[in-house]
Amino acid sequence: MALPKRRKSHAKVRTRRQQWRATPVTSTKCPNCSLVMMPHRACMNCGHYNGRAVLPPRKSMRPDAQ
Repeated sequence: MALPKRRKSHAKVRTRRQQWRATPVTSTKCPNCSLVMMPHRACMNCGHYNGRAVLPPRKSMRPDAQ
């Protein structure tokens, strides 16, 4: 089995690891209730996905709704 001839320096390792940083989570607005949600998921507020209700609606999470 092949082994590296020389040890990699800390600088080389750090530059390679910089590419693995976390990316921010993407978000979209629900077309039904305009609440921010993750894409390709059912809205946790109104229960809609792709134009139809797939989950029972929860108590409203919007601050202006009462």
